[in-house]
Amino acid sequence: MDVSGILEEHKSRFKSVQVDRLIPVEHDLGLLASYDINMLDEGKLSASKKKRDAYLLELSREGAQMLVNELFNQPTSVDDDSVYAVLPKITTTLPREKPLPKEKPMTRWEKFAKIKGIENRKKSRMVFDENAGEWRPRYGFKGVNNDDQKPWLIEVPGNADPYEDQYQVRRDEKKERVDKNKRRQARNMEERAATERGLNPREMRKRELQRAL
Repeated sequence: MDVSGILEEHKSRFKSVQVDRLIPVEHDLGLLASYDINMLDEGKLSASKKKRDAYLLELSREGAQMLVNELFNQPTSVDDDSVYAVLPKITTTLPREKPLPKEKPMTRWEKFAKIKGIENRKKSRMVFDENAGEWRPRYGFKGVNNDDQKPWLIEVPGNADPYEDQYQVRRDEKKERVDKNKRRQARNMEERAATERGLNPREMRKRELQRAL
């Protein structure tokens, strides 16, 4: 029984996997992309909508077919579930999606340090506590700056009230330092916002003060 006719009829239902182009198509398999610089057929593009869509659909199919052909030529990796194609590195340099972040305006201290040539040295997290004879965190839980961890005896300064609670004095001083630091941070944020808007921070505060009055 001759089945060649049946096979040919079955074969004719499918498109060929071989695609020819006058100018070779470039592929960037790392991006799963193909770049076809061949000229388009102006006659088919200016034809009826049905013919134009059919032409563009055929071009898209051929482009996808060439990309798939290249993928099947790549080395493979096998695991328990599937076989994977090992893609090469990306060769196309893509533009950045988002703009470069703006440089943050310097704080007052940073400006002063730059003028004076002061280098910011990062302090170590641990410091040696001579009283305890061990290394302890500089800040935080069991830190050397924690008032609750200070020695049980505090010497009263000569010019201080002898009945004044020196532990409370230290707590008040610490609270004042924290509040001062918060005010400094808020001021820096206001100046940064003004600089980003192209305004003079001093003039901006002056206007706000005038509005408040």
